[in-house]
Amino acid sequence: MARIKILQTYIDNLSMSETLNKISKAINLKEQIHHVVVNAGKIVAMQTDLKLRQSVNQSDLINADGQAVVWASKILRKPLKERVAGIDLMSNLVELAYRNKHKIFFFGAEEKVLKKVVDIYSKKYSPNLVAGFRNGYFEKEEEKDIAMYISNCGANMLFVAISSPIKENFLYENKQILSKVNFIMGVGGSFDVIAGKVKRAPVWMQKFGLEWLFRLIQEPKRMWKRYLVGNSKFIVLVIKEKFGF
Repeated sequence: MARIKILQTYIDNLSMSETLNKISKAINLKEQIHHVVVNAGKIVAMQTDLKLRQSVNQSDLINADGQAVVWASKILRKPLKERVAGIDLMSNLVELAYRNKHKIFFFGAEEKVLKKVVDIYSKKYSPNLVAGFRNGYFEKEEEKDIAMYISNCGANMLFVAISSPIKENFLYENKQILSKVNFIMGVGGSFDVIAGKVKRAPVWMQKFGLEWLFRLIQEPKRMWKRYLVGNSKFIVLVIKEKFGF
């Protein structure tokens, strides 16, 4: 598997189909894959948050979620094949789980959102798809018990819909406890999108790497700093690495 390194971040050069094949194979062989996605904002955070950097870089499978990361890889002459968006990968994996009679644990988001996601997938596929679910509100000292509970639920896959860096650190720190779960993945705000709480950008905006602009228009007060400042820092990082500043 080809793995590149840009901006102190490892990324696997895999397409969506290659990623799905790798995950499916691991589940069938009863192996475990700790998966993570990176975007511009997360890579910026990883420059100073060494714990987050460790949690990401020591994952088994790392995809580029943001189109900006794919563009940066090309500018830095380490071109990635394509963007593998976390929410799209999750949706494909839910379908794969249904076809192969795998079970999923859904962890994260608000209780109302979480129950709606579970209800949507149960009706679309089957209630048997769900190994269990829990909202994303807990204290640090509860983490080990939560991980143990998930591990003993008979889940083949775990989706963690919690913000960064909490989800990355939770999965990294509890990977051994979660060893019975074949695939563990952070999915950020994906549950909010599936439940209809947050709208996703139109496909054309996704293709042009403008999802951040769509989110900024929806929630300007909450997102302006994350995207405008974060994206500017990312551009500076790419320029510095390109020209060796």
